[in-house]
Amino acid sequence: MSAVKNPNPALIVGKYAALAFYLIFALFPLYWLLKIGLTPDALIYSEGTRLFPSEITFSNFTTVIFQTDFVAYFRNSLVVSLGAAFFTTLFAAGAGYAFSRFVFAGKRIIIALMLVTQMFPLLMIIAPIYKIVAELGLLNSLTSLIVVYTAFNIPFATFLMQSFFDGIPKDLEDAAMMDGCSRFQALCKVVFPLTLPGLGATLGFVFTAAWSELLFALMLISKNDAMTFPVGLLTFVSKFSVDWGQMMAAGVLALIPSCLFFIFIQRYLVQGLTSGAVKG
Repeated sequence: MSAVKNPNPALIVGKYAALAFYLIFALFPLYWLLKIGLTPDALIYSEGTRLFPSEITFSNFTTVIFQTDFVAYFRNSLVVSLGAAFFTTLFAAGAGYAFSRFVFAGKRIIIALMLVTQMFPLLMIIAPIYKIVAELGLLNSLTSLIVVYTAFNIPFATFLMQSFFDGIPKDLEDAAMMDGCSRFQALCKVVFPLTLPGLGATLGFVFTAAWSELLFALMLISKNDAMTFPVGLLTFVSKFSVDWGQMMAAGVLALIPSCLFFIFIQRYLVQGLTSGAVKG
């Protein structure tokens, strides 16, 4: 019987040191965001790069919440992001299943065209998109953003969902249909429960992309009551100054929905694709 090899202490220390360095590198910008948001306006420039503020105030947060249109921007972004995530995931799940399970004429051409749509810079197509939205009478509406974000995220989300469907054995569907299920019943009762990690990943990806998107929101929305959060941040920039304290406070508040959303879908991201699918 071979002896169990003791782990190298230097290797363990190195791993934890690398992990600590990565966490500091990744979280420091968020800390600096919070630090400036808690710093009184009079001290933001005088303290410079000081790591900890000498004084702390919550006035920036209260001002953003109660004296600006932040709540309206926040609500608009939430509606747009959740709407885009829902419709994109719904359409991508259907398309991904079709690409994974069926062979049909023009399949390769459709896949190639979907890939081509991802090659064009957004600046090239913002003008025609604006023209189309204007002709449809959807300017300055949240519906326009939901439609545009859904359309632009469907190709990537479709390939993402297809990869998850490819990882599910077709024998599971065949067994369900042999037991009396229709294909749709097998899809709902067997396949989709196993793709919860894929659905969660797609929802998270689209929600994050829509929540932070600025270009289309800036071009398609000009009315204050329909602005989303990224565009609303620009209201803290005036002609001659920038209200850094309130802008950073708004940025900190904007992190809350993303964190809560990923906490909600976390269990779907970590569970196995076919965990418990086959009884022993």
